[in-house]
Order: sequence, then structure tokens, then C-alpha cells
Amino acid sequence: MPMNRATQANPSVQAVPGLSFTAAKAQGQATGGEALAIFDALEPVAPDFMIGAWKGEGFETGHPLDGVLERCHWHGKRFESEEHVHPLVFRKVSGKLTSVKPLLTMPGLGLLDQMPFLNSAFVGKVFQWILPLLSGRKSAARLRTTTYRGVATATMMYDNLPINDVFRKVDDNTVLGIMDLKGMKQPFFFVLRRDGN
Repeated sequence: MPMNRATQANPSVQAVPGLSFTAAKAQGQATGGEALAIFDALEPVAPDFMIGAWKGEGFETGHPLDGVLERCHWHGKRFESEEHVHPLVFRKVSGKLTSVKPLLTMPGLGLLDQMPFLNSAFVGKVFQWILPLLSGRKSAARLRTTTYRGVATATMMYDNLPINDVFRKVDDNTVLGIMDLKGMKQPFFFVLRRDGN
């Protein structure tokens, strides 16, 4: 795979071997170090592997973002091509899916540490009601190959935010992702499964 640009994880969290992906999901949580070791052990993927619709779910590590997306009715991501990606797909009150403009959600990320009440079912329901105000039709990210933790793999790069989502293959229908946000103390992990599987 050709390299596009290099990214590095925050060195304050070190990989700690011991758990497999399946074991971590079964027990419901891993430490940040265990999650990094799981991620490091997985195969890289090419950008074309990611094309299609994916359903998202959490991968608990004690991160402030754990559970936030799910409480806000996050559905997943949609990769139409390497140039056109919808990084935040949510389920509206009507049940229909909508793509959210990432730039409009960014202020909430920085407030989670100071205002833990934002990570609540009530706030998630309010978010679902205001989704029409945050929705957009244009893609807001693209896929590239980057080198992350020494391995070249598919990476979703937001168009207007300092965020890269880096992917490794669990199986043909599942990837483990890391959200690499500039300035974040520890990486945020999540799982994507091909929609319909």
C-alpha cells in the first residue's frame, strides 16, 4: 500500500498485550493499553476495503467518549468512494438515516471532560430531535492510506477537522477503528461492521 502521510498515537498510552478483540468485546471493556495491543495485532486494510455502509458500535476503554455516540443514536459511516465519505450517520426520530455535518458537532467533544452530563440518554434524545438542523448531504471526509503506529492502513480523514479515523481488519465484515484527534490524551476506539451483516 502506498503511504500518504504519517500519524502517531499519543505516546502517553502504551500497548499492553493480553486480550483478543473477541475477549475484549465479551467482557465489555479493555484498558486503553489493551485496546492498542489488540489494534496493533490486527491486519491493515486498503481504502477500497472500506467502501460501503458500516454500522458502528462502541469499544469501551474508559474514554470520555465511550457510549456518547450510541446515546446520540449513531448508526455508523458510509464510504461512497475514496473521495466521498459520510463520517457521521445517525438515526432520526423517524427511523431514517441522516448524515451529520461533523463541524457542527465538534464543540461538544471538548466539553465532555468538563460536563459529564452531556454523556446522558436525555442529551442523546435531544440530539436526535435536533438532527435535522445538523444534517447535510455533502460528503465530509475522504479515505487515504496513512502510516499509523508503524503500519500503512486505510484512514478516514475529515475534510475540516483535525481528526483521522484509522482502521484495522478484525474479519471481512468488521474493523476496529481509532479516532486520532489532535490534542486528545488517549485514543478513542470504535467498531464498524458492514451494514446488513
